[in-house]
Amino acid sequence: AGMAAHLGGVLAASTTLPVIGIPCSAKVLDGMDAMLATVMMPPGIPVATVGVNAAKNAALLAAEILAVGDDDLMQKLIAMRENMAKQVVEKDKALQEKIKEI
Repeated sequence: AGMAAHLGGVLAASTTLPVIGIPCSAKVLDGMDAMLATVMMPPGIPVATVGVNAAKNAALLAAEILAVGDDDLMQKLIAMRENMAKQVVEKDKALQEKIKEI
């Protein structure tokens, strides 16, 4: 929405559907202003907030919300997490091998 940090709050105030805010980094305050605009919502108007420039996490959070009522989607998320964990182990192993070479 063109770096409109307030948009998540405006939408949340207008609906009972879940809203996920994605603070985007700007040149002036490096995203801190957008993050504060997203997290400083008054009681009763929740906005889920992910990290600055973390659109991937927003998509995953939305998938997790949907997966509460969708077993197939939940299984896909579980498989994705398991794959991510395997990748970390493989990267660590490769790094440990490089360290041994030094």
